[in-house]
This record gives sequence, structure tokens and C-alpha cells, in this order.
Amino acid sequence: MFTGLIREIATVKRYSNNILSIRSSHKAKLGDSIAINGVCLTVIKVNSDGFDLEVADETRSIVPQEKFQGEVHIEPAMQMDDRFEGHIVQGHVDCVGEVERILKRENATDFFIAVDPKYIAHIIPKGSITIDGISLTVNDVFERSFRLTIIPHTLEQTLMRTYKVGTKVNVETDLFARYIDHILSHRSNKRAMGWDEVDAIQMSY
Repeated sequence: MFTGLIREIATVKRYSNNILSIRSSHKAKLGDSIAINGVCLTVIKVNSDGFDLEVADETRSIVPQEKFQGEVHIEPAMQMDDRFEGHIVQGHVDCVGEVERILKRENATDFFIAVDPKYIAHIIPKGSITIDGISLTVNDVFERSFRLTIIPHTLEQTLMRTYKVGTKVNVETDLFARYIDHILSHRSNKRAMGWDEVDAIQMSY
């Protein structure tokens, strides 16, 4: 589990044959879970200047290759004794959005992100969302997009400062919205759910 608070901006050394090699000051250990631009991956090799991770076929089918190039956000998985900040993030990318508009304001910047309309139900006004691993709050939700307001500190400390119209972003929608929608969609078929099924759904999250 992650919190959506970026710990470092690292650099991709290479990405080939499903192996992603990262240059980072973070001292990873073999088997660690680390989110790269919001994607939960497992460390398979530790190097003197960083670590290697393996990218599964399922991940590659969702996340565009460009999200594993250049500079990337990294966040190690939470430890049991960590202080909980941000919000609950799984590191499972639901879809890839696209920046459709950037609006400078007096003391903030609005980003309008377009997504496939089928994901809009899981994006809630004033709810949580993760963009390239960053924990953010949704301001407005439209039929095919949503609006984020980014304060100067977040802009300066993350790669959002480099985003422009057309930039693709990894999107993880709100965990609880997905959970509730899943339960309601099952109930809509008039079939009663047993406790075994409820437990199975809960464990899947």
C-alpha cells in the first residue's frame, strides 16, 4: 500500500525486455514494492546507483512506454510503523488520462484531465485520485474529464511542472468508489450476496 506522497524524482536508466532500471538515491532491498509513476512494481535487483524492477505484461498493456522514460516519481511501499498521510493508494493504474487544458490562476494551477467516460463514476468531487503516483483532490467532475487545482508547492516538487496539453498520465481512481460500485453492480442483478462473496470482494482490494 502507498500514500501518494512522492519521495523522490528518480531517473530511468533503461527499459528493455520488461526490465526497468532506475537510478535513485533510495536504498531499496530485493523484493521491495516501489511505485514508479503510480505503478506498483517489485525490485528484482539492487544496483550501486539504484535498482531494477520487472514490468508485467498486464501493466504494459495499460501503461504507455513513455511513463517509464526520463524522470519518474517514486514512492516505496508503506511500512507498518509509518505515519499515514495522503490517501490509500494501491499502485494499480485504472486507466491513462490526458491533460486537455492547463489554466494558470493567481496562486494555483488548474489541470483538466480527460479519461474514458467509463471511469468517471469512480471519480468523485472532493474525493481522492492518484495522478502518476501523486495523491490529489478532485475539484470538479465532468462527463469525460475532471479538474484538479495544484498548489505551487506540489507543482515545484513533482513532475507536474513539466506537464503540457497532451501529456499522458497514469490514473488510479478512488479505492472506496470502486469498492462500492462493485458491490452495487452485483446487487443490481437481484441476486443475494453471501458473506463468502463479500469477503472475496473485500480481499481483492
